[in-house]
Amino acid sequence: MSTPARAPISEQHAILYETVYLPLRGEARTIPRPIPRPLPFRAGSRFLIWKQDPTVADPGVRMSFIPSLILDGPHDSRIATDLSGTTPVHPNINRDFLFAPGTPEFDCAHSFAVVRETLTMYQRILGGAPMPWAWNTGGNTDCLTVFPRAGVTANAFYSRSQKALKFFYFTPTGASLPVYTCRSLDIVAHECGHAVLDGIKPGWLGGGTPQTGGLHEAFGDLTAIFLACSQLDQVEAAIALSKGNLHDKNLFLSALAEQFGSALGLPHGLRNADNDLKLSQVGNEVHAISQVFTGAIYDTLADIYQFEKNAQAATKDPARVLLEVAARLQKVLLDALLAAPAMGATFADVVNKMLNISNANGEPPIYRTFLRNQFTLREVVVSPVPLTAMREGRINMSDPNFLEGKDLLSMEACRHPADRAPQDRSKCCGTMQLPEYTMGDPKKRESGASITDEDIMSGELLELAGAFK
Repeated sequence: MSTPARAPISEQHAILYETVYLPLRGEARTIPRPIPRPLPFRAGSRFLIWKQDPTVADPGVRMSFIPSLILDGPHDSRIATDLSGTTPVHPNINRDFLFAPGTPEFDCAHSFAVVRETLTMYQRILGGAPMPWAWNTGGNTDCLTVFPRAGVTANAFYSRSQKALKFFYFTPTGASLPVYTCRSLDIVAHECGHAVLDGIKPGWLGGGTPQTGGLHEAFGDLTAIFLACSQLDQVEAAIALSKGNLHDKNLFLSALAEQFGSALGLPHGLRNADNDLKLSQVGNEVHAISQVFTGAIYDTLADIYQFEKNAQAATKDPARVLLEVAARLQKVLLDALLAAPAMGATFADVVNKMLNISNANGEPPIYRTFLRNQFTLREVVVSPVPLTAMREGRINMSDPNFLEGKDLLSMEACRHPADRAPQDRSKCCGTMQLPEYTMGDPKKRESGASITDEDIMSGELLELAGAFK
């Protein structure tokens, strides 16, 4: 009986030759049996997360895949998680962190995943290079630690000195269940936005004009919006809910921290990016000022999306258009922030950088028309021509070269009495109320160095030293 030809040497490790008896034929035959090859190790883990906010039913809780090596904790080289009695959280046999919503394990996994997605989003915008935390200088590689349940209070904050994001929880008056700030994608992304911006502009968090503080808070809110717009399932849900109208008042995309806002009696989230606030209406209170910038960027996004949705109606789904438009606008904004002054930056500084970057990128003039118009309406910059076409609804949304006046790349800033006032941070998130960003040596703070308790109390300690002689 002949023996079957063997496989080539390169394949022999994958073939097992087995002799079997065939009773109907009364003979034995040697046949090949494939040996299952072990699958190669694949970096990446799946997470169950709130894709928006616990009060937003669609998209609700969904699975998200993070394509990088994540260890027990969860933690990786840039982000760690800390919850006493719970961490390290262990993944299942497939290296996935899938836990029931409401559990401490879920809160750890959710918080880590949103911070990781936020950092990855910005790194991709800049070509994939690692973005530093503020303390990652001189070879320092310390990670950012996320505390999902840091204590009881209605707040959350980023701390440079603690190298941490801390999320708290509280029980609203008349409620039986607590609100966990870590469960809101908006809040986690917002606080991570503070950490990202502090890494690239360490001089902005500690001081400057009221508008400098407003840029920090606006960046946090815009981070949450752009993170949602970077995920196709969120974009599809937003388009379906609003029928493609980004100014739909029930749209979750513009509403920020809905559950937190509801606990405070607010109807459309803690803040809403779809607003009409002007600088003359907000004074020097940083959170209010931030909404002017956030609103202008959101309206610019809505305008560009409407233009591109019309232009690409025959070739692209509206959700795909929004995904691409948001990514493009986000890059222009991030590049403008990087190019803005290291100290005392104003809204007009960033707007003028955006205009120049948009032009250098070869974007159509109508994009810059939208940008100029929205920031002019909000009294951030001064337009040399009346915005009659915009006010009368006569912008030609089919003409990529549409302009009102000239394609200006530098605009004069509007002047307001509050420009010369100190920053009022009384209504800010916990980040901008921390003593490390308001007290101590300004030069040390602006350099990116961490402020210690001794720095904060240095003035009092000097007085005591003199008194105790």
